[in-house]
Amino acid sequence: MTTSALARAVGIGEAEFADTYWGKQPLLSRGRAGFTDLLSVPAVDELLSRRGLRTPFLRVAQHGKVLPAGRYTGGGGAGAEVGDQVHDERVMRLFAGGATLVLQGLHRLWPPLIEFTGRLGAELNRPLQVNAYLTPPGSQGFATHYDTHDVFVLQCEGRKRWIIHPPVLSDPIENQPWGGHADEVAATAEGTPAIDTVLEPGDALYLPRGWLHSARTEQVRSLHLTVGIRSLTRYALVEELLAMAVQEPRLRATVAYRRNPESELTATIEALREWLPTVDPAAVAARMRERTGPATRPAPLSPLAQLDFAERLTDTDEVTARPGLSVDVDGGTVRAAGYTVTFPGYCEPALRLVLDGKPHTAGDLPLDRDDSLVLIRRLLREGLLTPA
Repeated sequence: MTTSALARAVGIGEAEFADTYWGKQPLLSRGRAGFTDLLSVPAVDELLSRRGLRTPFLRVAQHGKVLPAGRYTGGGGAGAEVGDQVHDERVMRLFAGGATLVLQGLHRLWPPLIEFTGRLGAELNRPLQVNAYLTPPGSQGFATHYDTHDVFVLQCEGRKRWIIHPPVLSDPIENQPWGGHADEVAATAEGTPAIDTVLEPGDALYLPRGWLHSARTEQVRSLHLTVGIRSLTRYALVEELLAMAVQEPRLRATVAYRRNPESELTATIEALREWLPTVDPAAVAARMRERTGPATRPAPLSPLAQLDFAERLTDTDEVTARPGLSVDVDGGTVRAAGYTVTFPGYCEPALRLVLDGKPHTAGDLPLDRDDSLVLIRRLLREGLLTPA
C-alpha cells in the first residue's frame, strides 16, 4: 500500500493531525522514512551546476540579509542570451564563506518534488510551494521571523537547531508580514521558546502560520525542505463576498453628501444582512477556485506525446481529467485556470462525465462515436485531459 504524502510528514494519524494541529500548534515528528529521495546534496549540485538555474530560483542569504543576485549570477555564455544564470563557482565561494543557499520553486523544477507536492497538494486541497535551504556549519541564514503560510520542514541531510516561539499575531494573512511587528518579534524571541530542538535526517516539523522561528547549524551543514501551504482563510471568503455584493443595488447606493457616512452604517449593515442569505454558496466556491487555481499547477504533461496520442486516438483508448486541474462545466463551457473552452450545449453531459476524474473511453460518452472522438481530442489538445 502506497504511503500518503501527508503521512511522510507527520507521525500521527490524519484525523488527529487535522483536528489537533492543523492551523493550531506545531507538531514535531521524529524518524520519518527520510527525504533524500526528494532532495539530496548531490541533487543540489546537479541543480546548481548542470540545469541552467536562473534567478529567482536561487537566493543567497548571510547574516539575516539576502545578497544581491549579481554576486552569484552572470551571463550564460555563447548561445544563452541571459544575464542572470547561476555561476556555480561563485555560489561555492559564498557557501564556503558562510552563506545559506535557498533553492526556490522546486515544486516546478525537480521531478521528485513535482510528484510529491502534486500528491500532497491534492491530499490537503491547497496550493503548495517548496524551497530548499542548504546552510554551512555554524551559520544562520535568517533572523527570527514568522511566515504567513503554514509549512512542513523536512530534514534531508545534516542537523539544524530550531527555536520556536508562539505568535505575536495569530493567523497572519499575506498583507501582515512579520516586518510590521519586528519589535514584538524580537522581544518575544528573547523569551523562553515553546520548542528548542535539533532536527536530524528524517525528522519533520509542522509550523502553522504566525509561529516565530529561527534555525541555525552547529557542527555540520544542513539541507532541509520547507513545503509552504497557501492557507484558505475566512477573510478570503469575506473578500469574495464583498466582491459579489456589488450585485446588490442597496449596497451600491450613494451616501448623501450632507450626511456623515457613520450615519449610514446601520442601514448598510441591515442591507448586508438581508443580502447575505441570498448568496449562492456554489457561486462563492467557484470564485474561490478561480482565485486559488492559478496558484496550483496541475500535473505535468508531455506536450508532444500528448499531441501524438490525440492524433491516433481510438474509441478504446482511456483518458482521464488532468490531475490537479480544477475545472467547472456550465452548459457547453469548460473553465479552468483562467481560460475557457466552449462546446455545443448538448455536450454538457459528456463533458461532466469525461472530466469526473475517472478513466473513460469515447464509447462511455453519451454522444455518437465521431462526436466523442472530436470532443476528447479537443480536450486533450487543450490540456484538460491526459492519457489514463
